[in-house]
Amino acid sequence: MSKFDIIVLGSGPGGYVTAIRASQLGFKTAIVEKESLGGVCLNWGCIPTKALLKSAQVFEYLKHAGDYGLNAENVGHDFGAVVKRSRGVADGMSKGVQFLMKKNKIEVINGFGTLKKGKKVEVKSDSGTTEYSADHIIIATGARSRELPSLPQDGKKVIGYREAMSLDKQPKKMIVVGSGAIGIEFAYFYNSMGTEVTVVEFMPNIVPVEDEDVSKQLERSFKKAGVKIMTSAEVTKVDTSGDGVKATVKTSKGEEVLEADVVLSAVGIKTNIENIGLEDVGIAVDRDKILVNDYYQTNIPGYYAIGDVTPGQALAHVASAEGILCVEKIAGMHVEALDYGNIPGCTYCIPEVASVGLTEKQAKEKGYDIKVGKFPFSASGKAKASGNADGFVKVIFDAKYGEWLGCHMIGVGVTDMIAEAVVARKLETTGHEVLKAVHPHPTMSEAVMEAVADAYDEVIHL
Repeated sequence: MSKFDIIVLGSGPGGYVTAIRASQLGFKTAIVEKESLGGVCLNWGCIPTKALLKSAQVFEYLKHAGDYGLNAENVGHDFGAVVKRSRGVADGMSKGVQFLMKKNKIEVINGFGTLKKGKKVEVKSDSGTTEYSADHIIIATGARSRELPSLPQDGKKVIGYREAMSLDKQPKKMIVVGSGAIGIEFAYFYNSMGTEVTVVEFMPNIVPVEDEDVSKQLERSFKKAGVKIMTSAEVTKVDTSGDGVKATVKTSKGEEVLEADVVLSAVGIKTNIENIGLEDVGIAVDRDKILVNDYYQTNIPGYYAIGDVTPGQALAHVASAEGILCVEKIAGMHVEALDYGNIPGCTYCIPEVASVGLTEKQAKEKGYDIKVGKFPFSASGKAKASGNADGFVKVIFDAKYGEWLGCHMIGVGVTDMIAEAVVARKLETTGHEVLKAVHPHPTMSEAVMEAVADAYDEVIHL
């Protein structure tokens, strides 16, 4: 039996980052993966979707070349080539993880791993079954597309995110059920490519976790782009017996039947915790989440869990941060528990959405006396010059102490801007300190400074 200091189960952005940090800290490390290194994020999620979205954005620019004084005739697209490019980007990133494993002397064990008592992992592969042991075993098996009873996925007419990024043929009509990041990103991509898209959302607003002002702005932008939005609506059944699919949608006005070539179910995720030995080892679970403490230790000594399988936000950067913290604690380093109130969230449609901290509604519900500032990109020289003036930056401060409670952005490029607010909040920066930090001109980031200035009645360009 091969013996390691640490075995990581799963090689997504939680697992492979954890393994690398463990190796850096001197641990003899192995990682178990049943498919491709990089997990869902690199192979079927974060990375390939961004490649699709970039193709859509470039296509949008080409179609509107005249707005920039340019001529682009006979603009079209090859859907198969767009998908192929996306898969190529994903393959390249997965190979990059293979390189990192070799560089950091991490043993990659291919196969399906099952936890055993006594700090052991049994791995089944085409070549047989092998047992490994370790002082510490870290579960990072991630999640998959969740299925609703009323919306069973057949992989053809009712699909999840995997099928959505590798369809052989572009659908003429698509219904997207769910308007979280996954649903909204695919709605933008397919609409930009020319598919007739309808988004069905159960909650009153799309991207329902975001500040209400952001949700309303995104709905306006999507409708302007031709996307049909149905909120406070629920798909109660689907009929796939014909050539396409018919979805029955329940709304406040009654039922409506929508017809499409395909329905994309984007109603959240389901953790991959089945058949990995949790019950045999006795690891505590609440519904489909593994229970852990602040340092990702389960109730069974020597077994840990990070990423989507735990109760924190199901985001790639959260999984990576949790894994690093977990192994640093194992190494005896002094570590602080992760602040889940300062985790940025990003949605990569156009306009992009990025946020961190409390929404205006949440701040009021918590009893804060708040100062709110807002700066529209329509007043930004850089945004106007780029031809993308939709959106704004909104900031929320505690009026008493100046604490930056929340920051909410919608516009082109804002996912690359939100880190300013994350770092500032981490450093407990006040609004006045942000105002005195000189921002470069002309940039989109000036909107952050201007929004803060608006909160304190010092805004210049409004």
